[in-house]
Amino acid sequence: MSNLVAIVGRPNVGKSTLFNRLTQTRHAIVSDEAGTTRDRQYGKCEWGNNEFSVVDTGGWVVNSDDIFEEEIRKQVQVATDEADVVLFLVDGHNGVTDLDEAVAGILRRTRKPVILVCNKVDNNEVYLAAEFYALGLGEPHCVSAATGSGTGDLLDLIIATLPKNSEETTEEDIPRFAVVGRPNAGKSSLINAFIGEERHIVTDIAGTTRDSIYTRYDKFGFDFYLVDTAGIRKKGKVNEDLEFYSVMRSIRAIENSDVCILMIDATRGIESQDMNIFQLIQRNNKSLVVVVNKWDLVEDKSTVVMKTFENAIRDRMAPFTDFPIIFASALTKQRIFKVLETAKEVYMNRRRRVSTGKLNEEMLPLIEAYPPPSIKGKYIKIKYCSQIPDTRIPTFVFYANLPQYVKEPYQRFLENKIRERWDFCGCPINVFIRQK
Repeated sequence: MSNLVAIVGRPNVGKSTLFNRLTQTRHAIVSDEAGTTRDRQYGKCEWGNNEFSVVDTGGWVVNSDDIFEEEIRKQVQVATDEADVVLFLVDGHNGVTDLDEAVAGILRRTRKPVILVCNKVDNNEVYLAAEFYALGLGEPHCVSAATGSGTGDLLDLIIATLPKNSEETTEEDIPRFAVVGRPNAGKSSLINAFIGEERHIVTDIAGTTRDSIYTRYDKFGFDFYLVDTAGIRKKGKVNEDLEFYSVMRSIRAIENSDVCILMIDATRGIESQDMNIFQLIQRNNKSLVVVVNKWDLVEDKSTVVMKTFENAIRDRMAPFTDFPIIFASALTKQRIFKVLETAKEVYMNRRRRVSTGKLNEEMLPLIEAYPPPSIKGKYIKIKYCSQIPDTRIPTFVFYANLPQYVKEPYQRFLENKIRERWDFCGCPINVFIRQK
């Protein structure tokens, strides 16, 4: 199970540059203008044999200083509530500012480990970090996110600081279904509808350190854990940025699950925040069931409308389109039983094994009929394929004489052909080309 690291700090100290450096991507837009990051960025970082999630807190729109400081305070508060480690980023060239002191004041009161990171400092400028001792957060660690200097030591420190994952309190062979979605899509209603009045069959396995609550559901022939994100913690006033808050909760739930039930509000259609959560599910290689909730509120329920809605969802989520979509209503309990049945089927698909003999028998004639395109006059021959046992998601290896020349479109072609022949609906698939 993955840990969560949040990068906080005032605008323009290089949070997005550090995010890109840690996740080895260029997802976050980097510019010299303060307040460029409007959408939150989430990514995975791998270092040694360790993996953790990184969240780049951004999204402030600057009007006046007061609003500005208030926004930062909210963001920092949410980040410290949810993250395992907080990276507090400051600008070595600018020195300590009032905003830095305000953020440091919040961080000193948190119980979470905080690492003070002094950015834009190259090897010969380490002396610039000295004044940041005044923030009372311990030793500043000098990095240059732009050039990468010092980031290796920083990663070592993050790994050492992250809490060691306690052993999972749930039995391994029981599937875990997470209900995720943006605020007000009906997650709580769906979970309440599942659990119903017969609460006595439900056992709460709370207190995994991850703060996701497991609810055991074993009735009507089902046996699984519900990983609950909705309404875990009732905030007196949820006045912080709802999107940011829900995404940080979703990261937790998604990482702790096998199958994600993504709730979409039928009255609002698919929105950018639904896409953010979908991308999280994909990045974590989790299986997916999409539930279009509040279908009882839609006036025209004809097949044509359903089909249009379904096509819109698949278009937005392409190229991964092989997942079930269910039109349901948590309030009237319409088709919620179907949601559980489908989630269970998707979980079984995830564990499907195809024998090597059967796989070669089906795939090799196909590959012969549609071989990979030749590159630089070299012909690529795929002679053999097999499914790797005991992997987290179904993984297939094709052995070729020149694997480096097989490009992604052909890998997608192979994946589609596998999906046509065997039912992997709702599951991500890995296709690798290796040296024969």
